[in-house]
Amino acid sequence: MEKLVGKIFALSCIFCLCFGTQPVQKQNLFLGVNAAIASMSVDQQNAILTQLHAAGIQYIRSGILPGDKGVDFARRAQAQGIRILWLIQLQYRPGAPSRPWPNAFGVWGGPPLSAADPDQFRKYFEPLLAKLDADGVTLAGFELGNEINSPMFNADFSLPAETPTRSREFNLWDLSHDPEAQQVAKGYLQYLKLLAVIKDVRLRSKLNQHTPIVSAGLVFSEAPDAPRKVRLDAVSAAATLDFMRANGLDDLVDVYGVHTYPWTDNPGNPGAAAGRRERLQKYVLAECQPPGSKGGKPCWITEWGIANHDTSCPPRETNQITLVNETRSNFQPYIAQKRVTGLFYYAWLDAREGFAIYRCDHLTETGRLALTPF
Repeated sequence: MEKLVGKIFALSCIFCLCFGTQPVQKQNLFLGVNAAIASMSVDQQNAILTQLHAAGIQYIRSGILPGDKGVDFARRAQAQGIRILWLIQLQYRPGAPSRPWPNAFGVWGGPPLSAADPDQFRKYFEPLLAKLDADGVTLAGFELGNEINSPMFNADFSLPAETPTRSREFNLWDLSHDPEAQQVAKGYLQYLKLLAVIKDVRLRSKLNQHTPIVSAGLVFSEAPDAPRKVRLDAVSAAATLDFMRANGLDDLVDVYGVHTYPWTDNPGNPGAAAGRRERLQKYVLAECQPPGSKGGKPCWITEWGIANHDTSCPPRETNQITLVNETRSNFQPYIAQKRVTGLFYYAWLDAREGFAIYRCDHLTETGRLALTPF
């Protein structure tokens, strides 16, 4: 126990030294945090941007609201040395059907992906990027949509799942043969049209002509055969990427977006750690390839995190520190091979699910470790 306390104390000292000044990011690795603050008041945004700057954060993943308010937010972030991975909203055809919210399944409301409309999207995206350009804002990346292979964010999936007893995870064959999966595939084709708009508009951008385009962060099931608590179908991330690659994805994006939330069982146990490492390789990072590869693109892990439901101040973090250390070690070879070129921890703030790393008016030790440059 004394050794463990000593190690944690030593880590704390190192973190204080590292974050006392702005850390230098290693080239080709975008290291940041999810910070969904675009809709907050200016005072709230400024307070959080000050916190982020003090912690040495150079990149955040966030939406940008249309109009002057969104542009002003992005400008103030940049003034603090913070660039935004812009999580861009989809736009839909007028009169598109919309899933109600709230609903009995705990999924987000809104139109299906198949109703995404490139003309409406251009009307939204092009003038907003022009305003950002005019205000001198250089972005970290463009990420269109979120978790589109999941019913949580894609209303093309049936609710509840049509299979009576368990959910299904559709594969590539299903996307052209199963009726529900075929409907999801129609949405994927519309999604590619919106990506084409981003690429076309980016070409004429004054400041963001080379800003990376990131495909929507995909959910990777770490155990596809395991029964889910709620009967909701999904498409495997591998099948999603394979389908979209066959329809031109690699001509439209610079990197793939992926998400991973490692299992948290038995921290420090070698067998459990080996299982997490294997699942990361098999279900998350197998699709990630170095720049210039013929069969894929590098990945940005635009969400990864370890939950902590302890509400004390300061929170108890021993397990989280162990797991973040382990996960960073698992990421290391992929970063070295440039198969992973971006990491965005989830999240700076999180009111509901226990992932927040800014608590009790301080950045947690878990957060300091997760955001330490490699």
